[in-house]
Amino acid sequence: MSPAAPAPARGRPGPGTYSPAVPDVLAALAALRPVSLAEIEERAALVTRTCRKYLVPAELLEPLFTGAEDRFGVLAIDGRRDFRYSSTYLDTPGLRTFHDHRQGRRTRFKVRTRTYVDTGTRMFEVKLKGARGITDKVRTRYAGPPDRLVPETRRFLDDVLLSYGVEPPDVLEASAVTDYRRATVVAFSGEERVTVDTGLTGYRGGWSVRTRPDVVLLEVKTRGGLTATERRLHGFGFREARFTKYGATVAALEPRLRGNRWHRAMDACLDHPALCAPERARVGADPHA
Repeated sequence: MSPAAPAPARGRPGPGTYSPAVPDVLAALAALRPVSLAEIEERAALVTRTCRKYLVPAELLEPLFTGAEDRFGVLAIDGRRDFRYSSTYLDTPGLRTFHDHRQGRRTRFKVRTRTYVDTGTRMFEVKLKGARGITDKVRTRYAGPPDRLVPETRRFLDDVLLSYGVEPPDVLEASAVTDYRRATVVAFSGEERVTVDTGLTGYRGGWSVRTRPDVVLLEVKTRGGLTATERRLHGFGFREARFTKYGATVAALEPRLRGNRWHRAMDACLDHPALCAPERARVGADPHA
């Protein structure tokens, strides 16, 4: 069935006077020193953290990090500075995870398999959010298919949720997939890590939805209050956005559901839903295998 969601608006993602030209993200971050994954884990692993999202014009990246070469670096592996990610989200048949996030429940969780497409590495991840708004991410290497769990990983999930005081769901199934490219900027002080996501495409039920190419999703991960990057974002006129990749994908592509919690952000950044390519018609199919 075709999604019945209203067509997203085509306005800018926020305040500013930026032209519609889309700069190269890598060029915008070119002045930053390359740092290794090991250095990022040492300086700013931030597994337990607060995470805030910002939807901004791609053109903002260059002025955002101009003059920050002595304070920030960018993840580089084998000379690459941006990487392809594919996440398959697992939810109950009734979409418990989606509804808990849509309703803003203070204690909630999210389950996904994440494939690092350029290396073929796959992880199983559980993200937990508690009453204080702090996010914990627990993960383990995963060699199984992206759309279902092997017994060992199911036991891992149950142990994690029970330790957090959450009753594990009886059944989990693939509910949506998101593909995107990511660059990672890290503060040498360890105060923050900023992920820069572009080209986001969500898949569900034979349909897909994309972010507009001139929009960048920034996620600022920190243990404290507002970071230096966020203060600069505020100076440019941008504030935190209510948005999740999973929630926006399901809300945009499932006619019977409402995504009012993310409605404003979705209108600002999503293009029209469209039929997806045959290899992505089944949620959880692995086109990168």
